[in-house]
Amino acid sequence: MLTRAHTMTMTLTRHARHAAGALALTMLAACASTAGLHTHATALDADRLEVSRSLSTTALSAEAWPKEAWWREFGDPQLDELIEAALDGQPSLGVAEARVRQAQAFAGVAGAALYPQVNASLKSTRQRFSEHGTVPPPIAGTWQDINEMSLGLHYELDFWGKNRAAVDAALDRAHAAEVGLHAAQLMLTTSLARTYLRLDLAYAQRDLAEDTLKLRQQTLELTRRRVVAQIDSQLELTQAEAALPAVRERIAAIDESIALLDNQLAALQGKGPDAGLLIKRPQLAGVGPVAVPANLPAELIGRRPDVVANRWLVEAASQDIKVARARFYPDISLNALVGLQRLGFDNFLDAGSRVLGVGPAISLPIFDGGRLRGNLGVHQADYDAAVEHYNATVIAAVHDVVDQLVSLRWLQQRVHEQDEALRLSQHAYDLARARYRSGLANYLQVLSAEGQVLAEKRRVLESQSRQRELRLNLIRALGGGYRPASGPAATAATRVPTRGSKS
Repeated sequence: MLTRAHTMTMTLTRHARHAAGALALTMLAACASTAGLHTHATALDADRLEVSRSLSTTALSAEAWPKEAWWREFGDPQLDELIEAALDGQPSLGVAEARVRQAQAFAGVAGAALYPQVNASLKSTRQRFSEHGTVPPPIAGTWQDINEMSLGLHYELDFWGKNRAAVDAALDRAHAAEVGLHAAQLMLTTSLARTYLRLDLAYAQRDLAEDTLKLRQQTLELTRRRVVAQIDSQLELTQAEAALPAVRERIAAIDESIALLDNQLAALQGKGPDAGLLIKRPQLAGVGPVAVPANLPAELIGRRPDVVANRWLVEAASQDIKVARARFYPDISLNALVGLQRLGFDNFLDAGSRVLGVGPAISLPIFDGGRLRGNLGVHQADYDAAVEHYNATVIAAVHDVVDQLVSLRWLQQRVHEQDEALRLSQHAYDLARARYRSGLANYLQVLSAEGQVLAEKRRVLESQSRQRELRLNLIRALGGGYRPASGPAATAATRVPTRGSKS
């Protein structure tokens, strides 16, 4: 006579064989149903972007990568304080930090699927049973208390890696959000530094306007003496007097610009307008020689936060494809139940009230009208889009660096010509004033020569400011001192298939 345990063993064995057969057929069907679905995009190999000729006139140095606190290069303690205050109090960074926490929380939610889920329940119901229902007398037609207490366990056996891939996708997106925070910090600090450079230019332009006002006042006094000496007429005197309000208007416009820039700097710090009133005149150091890293563009893809973030999003899209593929296969889980169940409260805790159950559960996708194929196609298209966006970001990053170098190179030539133009126009102005003092030239000649000098001086000031701004742009283009942490973030590029490699 077979024991109950032996009978149950034979039954489970028979069920296992049927289940194995069903799994094999389902796997074959799943493999066939994904036929013709594949990705099309491959990531760009940055080493294939030729830059050697574009960098041939620029000094190369392995130490040319920006430092983490790159703004200290400008040698202005006030700028250091403003940037540190912005990093501590700017609300936009708070938003980016919240997105990081949100992405990390999503990763935690996805990771829960890798572990058994245990749930407890307690239920008590007062119920009248039908006299004509399926429950026989003496229960039929009576009111009874139905009491249940159970502890259930559910664990999905992740044979196809669906849950693991979902966790990896969530973690990749969390990494992208973390790098996005660095990108937001770089955008904030460079915006603040750029505004600070413009403030420095505004003060220099104000100095030039003040010097111009003094010169025109001196010219006015000279013209008055010439009128007394009957060398000039009231026409020249009126022209000399009219030149002063125009300069004062220029000074007022510059003062407005300074006040607005101070206000903008206060806003970038996340502070009120009064904080801008405390900002003093910038004291910037000169810009040093320009050099770029010798290992461009290979290392640039790991130094630019926007490139690294897009690389992580490619990784996440790749894991989403694995999840979508795994959905073609059956979901297999193990379920267990232990608890108590009884009519009434008498002997509810007795051993005879216990309920026990354990067994596997299989969910088979047989026919879904193309939903799974469509879902896989969507994620494959998302992957292609992420890869191409990554490629575009890499190309833009390399061109961004070269653009700043091109502008710096040609600016040097422009500065040389501007210096020569300023020297000649200043000499012409000195000659015109000398001739005017001696009565050999009229006021219009002096005013014309003065206008040329002022125009050239403005161009020189703008070029000096432009040189600093291009240096700032180069720092931004090189990643602003960002370095990925060791581990997956530093090696993610090797997991992204590149053109010419097998995917």
